[in-house]
Amino acid sequence: MTTSTAPVPSSVPSPVSPAQQQPPTAPRGLLPVVLTATFMTALDFFIVNVAIPSMQLKLGASASAIQWIVAGFSLALAAGLITAGRLGDIAGRRRVFSLGLALFTLSSAACGLAPTAGVLIAARAVQGLSAALMGPQVLVLLRTSYQGAAQAKAFAMYGLTMGIGAVFGQLIGGLLIKADLFGLDWRACFLINLPVGLATLALVPRTVPESRAPQRPRLDNTGVALVTTALVTLVLPLIQGRSQGWPLWTWLCLAGSAALFTGFGLHQHRLSGRDGSPLVHTGLFRERAFSAGMAAQLAFWLGQGSFFLILALYLQQGRGLDALASGLVFTAIGGGYLATSMTAHLLAARMGRQVPAVGALLMALGLGLLWLAVGSLGSGGGTDGVLRLVPGLVVDGLGMGMVIAPLTGAVLTRVSPQLVGSASGVLATVQQVAGALGIALIGIVFYGAVGDGAASGYPHAFQLGLAALVALELVLAGLVQLLPRRAGAAA
Repeated sequence: MTTSTAPVPSSVPSPVSPAQQQPPTAPRGLLPVVLTATFMTALDFFIVNVAIPSMQLKLGASASAIQWIVAGFSLALAAGLITAGRLGDIAGRRRVFSLGLALFTLSSAACGLAPTAGVLIAARAVQGLSAALMGPQVLVLLRTSYQGAAQAKAFAMYGLTMGIGAVFGQLIGGLLIKADLFGLDWRACFLINLPVGLATLALVPRTVPESRAPQRPRLDNTGVALVTTALVTLVLPLIQGRSQGWPLWTWLCLAGSAALFTGFGLHQHRLSGRDGSPLVHTGLFRERAFSAGMAAQLAFWLGQGSFFLILALYLQQGRGLDALASGLVFTAIGGGYLATSMTAHLLAARMGRQVPAVGALLMALGLGLLWLAVGSLGSGGGTDGVLRLVPGLVVDGLGMGMVIAPLTGAVLTRVSPQLVGSASGVLATVQQVAGALGIALIGIVFYGAVGDGAASGYPHAFQLGLAALVALELVLAGLVQLLPRRAGAAA
């Protein structure tokens, strides 16, 4: 089936074959520049985990404030991603990427200089919105600037970068806090973005090509308002509800979010049917690779953000490790991740959807081993016996490396160029919303089991969280079976 160059009002356009759409040769420095931005975003989501005890001490932050510092970034990021994908289609991907990078650098400075927890939460929200401007542009550039084996390798590098930022962010944060450069303590975790962001921004004009959607769309302001409000009313009560005893307003917000998402979906369907430039073309979800891929992404990212958070809390609050020692434990996950992430795309070319399925099962196995190790350690503190955690963490990292890049590629490779901006925004939104929801939902289980906050309560709370995460990985392994057998396959 050939792809028409005219807008298709009632269905998603068919994928464009390499013979039909050959992108220009990607500039040599494109991949390092856009992946640096990806690394900064991933790093700033996860680096705060090891800084939590220091923030609580120096800022007097409550448990609720800490959840907002972590999840507020993800919520703000998620709320802006779909709109940012459309803005890139309209105004140009390089222009929007540059704006996001500049604002991200400035807001990182505001985070590092924040005098109170409230100011830090606000700065983190701005930082998340800035990251939202960059995220979809990166995915679109990888999808449109590379093809075939080069595209698969680019997505592999993207997955590797996200994993390194997530896993080694704990170690980087620990090193910065331990070094306490200029007495900055936790503030260095944010201020480190200044030199990196400025240097990357200087390279953008020479390395990132400008591009727009083939059919320049309009911005759906009604859709922007509906989806942003729906996301906020969904996650806000999940973060604040437990600490406030689930008052009436939390349930009203949850009911309101369901109504808003329904209204958003109907509005997008109506615009899709008459070519009204929707934020999300509903025809995307008739593509099996996209709809099944979104469900799998949701399951995967529900677990990732929450796992790193509760692991950091267990190590530091339950075992009494400092930030650096905690970060060193996280490198066990990184070792496993590095071992599989660079070759997962090659395996996926031969094994298709079974690669992320095997990865999900490996993650379930690793988390199960970790559950047993935590039980054997009991409630004692200190570093004694912490090495028992390493096998489970390594196996979990091996599984992670087999999921991230193949799953991302499976979602985007069949999307037509005129819808790739919208699809990238949806993909990045699902990743971030799932992360925020995971933190909120597992946080309810974890903090509820910790009780009065004594160190002895953390092992049991961590095990409960791990049990929920094992179930999520098994769900992920099942959802992956709904994907096409091979990238680009119809069924």
